[in-house]
Amino acid sequence: MKRQKGLSLLGLLMVGLFLVILTVLAMKVAPEYIEYYGIMENVNAVAADPSLREGNAQAVRIAYARRAEINNVKSVTYQDLVITKEGGGWELSFAYSKTIPLFANVSLLLDFEGKSSAR
Repeated sequence: MKRQKGLSLLGLLMVGLFLVILTVLAMKVAPEYIEYYGIMENVNAVAADPSLREGNAQAVRIAYARRAEINNVKSVTYQDLVITKEGGGWELSFAYSKTIPLFANVSLLLDFEGKSSAR
């Protein structure tokens, strides 16, 4: 007698459930990472802006605020930036946390931080 090969109905349901949970998790986490990369892009652009090299920290904050408004960044405002003078340019850094509710009383906590040096 030959052994049967394949996936049982219960196995198929378990694999399907796992894929659904993984997809829902990815759909909730992906926007947060997209926003993080947008923040990093803004920080890098402001730090590399040659017109701000001779300005003050307030001018850097205003430049970041303008970029953040255009790119619809809400997690890091200009007040959240830590700005230091580094050589001939600016170094901008930030850190923030995001809590993503998953279901019932289960949440996912993501900690983000980034830093950009003037180029």
